Amino acid sequence: MATASMDVEAGRKGSDRKGFYQELILAYKTLGVVFGGLVTSPLYVYPSMNLTNPTEEDYLGLYSIMFWTLTLIGVVKYICIALNADDHGEGGTFAMYSLLCQHANIGILPSKKIYTEEEQGSTAPARAAVPRRPSKLRSFIERSLTARRLLLMTAILGMCMLIGDGILTPAISVMSAIDGLRGPFPSVSKPTVEGLSAAILIGLFLLQKYGTSKVSFMFSPIMAAWTFTTPVIGVYSIWRYYPGIFKAISPHYIVRFFVANQKRGWQLLGGTVLCITGAEAMFADLGHFSKRSIQIAFLSGVYPSLVLTYAGQTAYLITHAGDFADGFYKFVPRPVYWPMFAIATAAAIVASQSLISATFSVVKQSVALDYFPRVTVVHTSRGKEGEVYSPEANYLLMLLCVGAVVGFGDGKDIGNAFGVVVIMVMLITTVLLSLVMLIIWGTHSALVALYLVPFLLLEGTYVSAVCTKIVKGGWLPFAVSLVLALVMFGWYYGRQRKAEYEMANKVTLERLGELVVGAHRVPGLCLFYNSMQLIQEEEGEEKQVGWLTPVLAHYIRNVRSLHRVTVFLTLRYLLVAKVDVKDRVAVRRLGPRGVYACTVQYGYADPLGEEEDGLAELVVRALRGHLEEEAEEVEEARKAGVVHVRGKTRFHVTGDTGFFDRVLLGFYEILHGACRSALPALGIPLQQRVEIGMLYKA
Repeated sequence: MATASMDVEAGRKGSDRKGFYQELILAYKTLGVVFGGLVTSPLYVYPSMNLTNPTEEDYLGLYSIMFWTLTLIGVVKYICIALNADDHGEGGTFAMYSLLCQHANIGILPSKKIYTEEEQGSTAPARAAVPRRPSKLRSFIERSLTARRLLLMTAILGMCMLIGDGILTPAISVMSAIDGLRGPFPSVSKPTVEGLSAAILIGLFLLQKYGTSKVSFMFSPIMAAWTFTTPVIGVYSIWRYYPGIFKAISPHYIVRFFVANQKRGWQLLGGTVLCITGAEAMFADLGHFSKRSIQIAFLSGVYPSLVLTYAGQTAYLITHAGDFADGFYKFVPRPVYWPMFAIATAAAIVASQSLISATFSVVKQSVALDYFPRVTVVHTSRGKEGEVYSPEANYLLMLLCVGAVVGFGDGKDIGNAFGVVVIMVMLITTVLLSLVMLIIWGTHSALVALYLVPFLLLEGTYVSAVCTKIVKGGWLPFAVSLVLALVMFGWYYGRQRKAEYEMANKVTLERLGELVVGAHRVPGLCLFYNSMQLIQEEEGEEKQVGWLTPVLAHYIRNVRSLHRVTVFLTLRYLLVAKVDVKDRVAVRRLGPRGVYACTVQYGYADPLGEEEDGLAELVVRALRGHLEEEAEEVEEARKAGVVHVRGKTRFHVTGDTGFFDRVLLGFYEILHGACRSALPALGIPLQQRVEIGMLYKA
């Protein structure tokens, strides 16, 4: 059933086969989506620092810290290492968790099937897992439920922090841009700035439905203008004010800075960390573009631009030590001030896009893994699986961003919260990436230690510095992350309890035969939706696997009948654009006459709900083609009437249920009632739909 044509790596292989010119075009588009937050950081890094009588040595030390932060975290960690830890082209903390679940038995939900490369016919994964004896670490995590839960909670925290970043980035970017009007136009009031910021944010979020490609096409020229003009001004500033600035690349200036400033120097790290703001978006936005395009854009444009821009700012500030509060606009030459003001304002607004797109990606990943309530996920490109848009997530982000602008009303308070989420996400990425190296790549522990120890020290130091800002606005991302984590945990707990009940009360294929014997067979065709795959190909031969939902036994026991032709239908989503026609549907007789298993496979660009004759006809054609001797019976059943049956289960909470279960399962039921249906929009006529309710004992 799964062939090479279904290879989940097909998208990336196709991308590799594209010419270098196409990769350059894609790299150009990344400027408008991926790197907005990163390249606009010079606007607020120096202004965010509470410097007191800074000296030349202080500025040289600060520039050295920023240079090595950009180099180590941006180039070494993300560009050279993290971008290789993708899950079928998807990036981010939850993508790494998904990758770990596919190569080790560390997932929590037994009912959630994750299809690996081998199952889907992949012959050349991007980074092959090493087929060795499982490591001691892997064995420990697989045996320990506490370790697996801790790993899941870590991934959830990383995702929630990234969404918190997605709320703060648009808010601080737009506020910083519009607040610039108050310099040349002092009559512009603070409420006016807030109103204009809110209006721009609403317009920005309304553009998201058009997809990343169209948004990047509109935004990339603005970010390209910013990326390639600021370093030119930086070079001019270096030549004019301090030609020897690049001596600060020597790490000994960092040592001298901390020796001279001690605790004050440690506190200033809360400002320097903002130079790497948006770097996580490189990884999280991977699904919207490709690894090569992001690497080209960063190494050829973004990284040199930031190094030269910060060097130019620092060169200016060394000779104008008191201008750090407006460290960007002051170093812009007067003749090009207004053009740069216009470019900076547009770029700061566009900078919001990187984290908005990243939020869509992580929401899609967590929904696919069944660790987040189901929301609508729209694929806005037929050629790129990772390019997605979620209306519910989009409008919730919009409300929270506008609320942050109106509630705080001050970009400095939002800036205090900014560094907290930035470095926390990076620290979580470091930990998960180390597990990927050990468990999946089979990297020697000594090499993993060479990566893990320096980055833990670097990012851990940053975390200790930014935590001092929690009371000054840093509480906001923690509050948002806590709410999101509670939602995810409530959903996860409910799904876990439901999975445990279904495993304990599952209907095996042997049990199915007993139930069918005692049921009255009525005319018609029934498509009974089942979450577990009942057919799997192994070494060229199909075999029956899996089990059926307890809802089936509940249905037959109470109705005491079954349609003459009953098909247990499993919809299997593959990470490819389109599934070949010959691989689309697989059917098999389950034993009793007229009872079949059917698996329908589809990709993100397959019009599953737009089949010419509907899903039922697709299944009927497959039954007639594969089971020719029973084709007449199937056709008669179809003519007699078609019904689509799916279970709708709820927990039955009684007085005997513990307090913890009453609260968590009650919360889960609220989430379950509000979320989207598990079935995609299949174009099924309303009169053919039947839902079978069942209570699971809590």
